[in-house]
Amino acid sequence: MRLNQEQIEQFHTEGWLLLPELFTSEEVDLLRREALAIYSEQRPEVWREKDGAPRTAFAAHTYNEAFRLLGAHPRMIGPVEQLFGERVYMHQYKINAKSAFTGAVWQWHQDYGTWKRDDGMPEPRAMNISVFLDEVMPINGPLMLVPRSHNAGDLKASHDLETTSYPLWTLDEETVTRLVAEGGIVAPTGKAGSMLMFHGNLVHGSAGNITPYPRKIVYLTLNACSNYIRTPTRPEFIAHRDFRPIETVDDDSLVQLARAPRQAAE
Repeated sequence: MRLNQEQIEQFHTEGWLLLPELFTSEEVDLLRREALAIYSEQRPEVWREKDGAPRTAFAAHTYNEAFRLLGAHPRMIGPVEQLFGERVYMHQYKINAKSAFTGAVWQWHQDYGTWKRDDGMPEPRAMNISVFLDEVMPINGPLMLVPRSHNAGDLKASHDLETTSYPLWTLDEETVTRLVAEGGIVAPTGKAGSMLMFHGNLVHGSAGNITPYPRKIVYLTLNACSNYIRTPTRPEFIAHRDFRPIETVDDDSLVQLARAPRQAAE
């Protein structure tokens, strides 16, 4: 898959790009079922909110076949390699949950701030690619982005270890207010299967989810191979040390996996 010129220009100008319903309902149904199964497991890669609800599941591509295929899917890998102009490897993989009624806040932050400080990533040549596993609506804790804030560079941040169960390098209110005055706030929404990509320095966050509608999103952090991390401090299942370029799978690999049990039963 390749982006057209208009899409490339939007990404470079605004810092983000939404590709609606890039994955089919059959592919998403498979991934949603597998995500729920993973959240039910008791393993170190599955982190929970303070009330016990699932918050994020790391490194799902290392222990689940469906998410392994997603992590090497050409619809996800192709656009990033096109923008970076080189091969990429998997820096981080997580399935974030905003559980119905209990999904907690993600404070305002830049992802590269964490990758730089905690992992020793030299430059912001990594990007988050996210796939919606549920419909993301204005009411169920959508990701909020500050357009064009990626042009502000690597901003001063504080290490928040208290607000939620997940530590983040967060931005102060004065900085966020200034950037929002310049670029506003957008909250990309869409049906399950949509894919959002955004620059590593784009300021973003999300409010809690107090609705009956869950909001699960898969995030792949794809890093240019030349930009591999130098001084990781986090566990390997959070910041991966395998810097080999991703070899993509067939475009219909998820569909084939989704249909395999029915074919076997027949």
